[in-house]
Amino acid sequence: MPRLPDDMSMTSDIDHAIDDEADDEDDIIEDVPADATSAVATIDWNDAGASHELKGAELIAAFVKRLPNAPGVYRMFGKDEDVLYVGKARSLKKRVTSYTRLGGHTNRIARMIRETVHMEFVTTRTETEALLLEANLIKRLRPRFNVLMRDDKSFPYILVSDDHEAPAIMKHRGARSRKGSYFGPFASAGAVGRTVSALQRAFLLRTCTDSVYETRTRPCLLYQIKRCSGPCTREISIEDYRGLVREAEGFLSGRSSQVKQSMSAAMQAASDDLDFERAAIYRDRLSALSHVQSHQGINPAGIEEADVFAIHYEGGLTCIQVFFFRTGQNWGNRAYFPKADPSIEPQEVLGAFLAQFYDDKPVPSLVLLSADIEDCDLLAEALSVRSGRRVQISVPARGQKKDLVDHAVANAREALGRRLAETSSQARLLKGLAETFSLPRPPRRIEVYDNSHIMGTNAVGAMIVAGTTGFAKNQYRKFNIRGADITPGDDFGMMREVMTRRFSRLLKEHGDAAPSPAAAVPADDTEAEIDDTMPDWPDLVLIDGGKGQISAVRAILNELGIADRVTTIGVAKGVDRDAGRERFVTDGREPFSLPPRDPVLYFVQRLRDEAHRFAIGSHRARRKKELVKNPLDEIAGIGPTRKRALLHHFGTAKAVSRAALSDLTRVEGISEATAKIIYDHFHERS
Repeated sequence: MPRLPDDMSMTSDIDHAIDDEADDEDDIIEDVPADATSAVATIDWNDAGASHELKGAELIAAFVKRLPNAPGVYRMFGKDEDVLYVGKARSLKKRVTSYTRLGGHTNRIARMIRETVHMEFVTTRTETEALLLEANLIKRLRPRFNVLMRDDKSFPYILVSDDHEAPAIMKHRGARSRKGSYFGPFASAGAVGRTVSALQRAFLLRTCTDSVYETRTRPCLLYQIKRCSGPCTREISIEDYRGLVREAEGFLSGRSSQVKQSMSAAMQAASDDLDFERAAIYRDRLSALSHVQSHQGINPAGIEEADVFAIHYEGGLTCIQVFFFRTGQNWGNRAYFPKADPSIEPQEVLGAFLAQFYDDKPVPSLVLLSADIEDCDLLAEALSVRSGRRVQISVPARGQKKDLVDHAVANAREALGRRLAETSSQARLLKGLAETFSLPRPPRRIEVYDNSHIMGTNAVGAMIVAGTTGFAKNQYRKFNIRGADITPGDDFGMMREVMTRRFSRLLKEHGDAAPSPAAAVPADDTEAEIDDTMPDWPDLVLIDGGKGQISAVRAILNELGIADRVTTIGVAKGVDRDAGRERFVTDGREPFSLPPRDPVLYFVQRLRDEAHRFAIGSHRARRKKELVKNPLDEIAGIGPTRKRALLHHFGTAKAVSRAALSDLTRVEGISEATAKIIYDHFHERS
């Protein structure tokens, strides 16, 4: 191991505290000030005079001697250099010293200490910076012993663009790369759509794309039905249109009362001037704003902007229900089921969840909680630093805010009840599956494969994944069949290509995690019961097909040397292809069927049908793309701009293919060299 210097160095760049294995995490510390100090501590045990490599409490005690009484973040590593735990401390020395005691720890902490073989440290200027860095590292590194927020789906937002003369309002999900103002989060895309539709009536903002805007010569239908003010054809001046944009941004920013008062005053002024047509316009806009604030369930008066968090623990699982309130309206709610050891108190889970939740989301001015959390003031200070404004965190005891929290608690309790029922049912089915097919243990990851094509064209292979909590749709994969040596319609060849690509990549990326041959249930399975994360390697592979497909799959697995590490089962269509009469093909047994009403049979049918649905959907998407494909797309060097210029000049791609070389050079942006490339593409020469 590298040596720990006699004088622990403090650098001005906190990046130095991130080891080489985190090089890909470029944004790990983006929220921590650049001038925060850092220190990396490792020990060369040979120089320390030790006769053996230290681990556990002995190793931690050796580190304590060199730690400062300063705030910072520490990381504990296991034997495979995986991060076991990330923690923050007001005093690194005092906090890490607590791990050197032999007793008084929970089973989780004791196991974590025993597995620690290395530690690294980062010092920060303040405890607030330590909290921000801790949340950032936990979310990126996902340590096994931390509370982990499971957030595999981004929230939708409303975007008001700011890179055009006439800003547009639109739905947005994903990276915020476009310049503009983002408002949210919304709990669902449906809530965004309803809100955007109502805001169109209230503020008459455009929703068309910039390219459509540039080509308009007369107002569109939205202008006719009073959903847009028509800036594209100057039915409204750009200056007046930007005034509407400012009103919309003010409304979405929480200043809804001021916007409505201003609109009401304008309506009254128009009425006093006997301009009833203009007054009617303001009346309709006010009506639309009222619709925005009344159509989404409970909308508390007096609460312009707040997030409500409620936690409920039962049956070894935790549910955190989050409600979003913006501009005095309910923008929806979402249930989370964070991964946490059952020994961790709900308040600790909630505190850890909050720090990670706001790592990449805007923070409201008010956060309401169902339970007190440790370091509440510290978290409020950290969120205030991150958002650049004061953030208040409170646990209401009475009044309307308490009613909101109670409502969230009730939703958390109901969501957890549904989750427990689903998990219990899934656990019984997985156990029955293991018994039916003589598996060593209930599978935690099942992969199901299917192909879809029409006479061999646009062939697609599909993989769906299921686990202890049901279908894991973020793990689904599709494979565009591209083997030139595959005869159209050769299902066996397609399956060989899919399995080769899938397991070759799996070996390359996660070869060390491959299960050992004939893996059995470990003697101490307590950790496995707690850890329901999806493993990288499948415990079971289901193939939609019979002996032919299974033979093709096993041949590939044999070539890769993993045939004894992956259990494969073929699900063949029954007699007359009737559901319920499927035949199962597996090692060591003759093909067999299950009783028609067997729950395991229904479960396998559901898995196969989901793979079939995903494969057909992927095939249809590829076929649709092929139908609208333009021959110009296949020409190297022809991008959207040149393609548009060619089509504007010749009208169709077919006309481009018939054009002479001299005609092609007359098109704007097409040089002689490019014209020759286009001409040669359509005219093969011997």
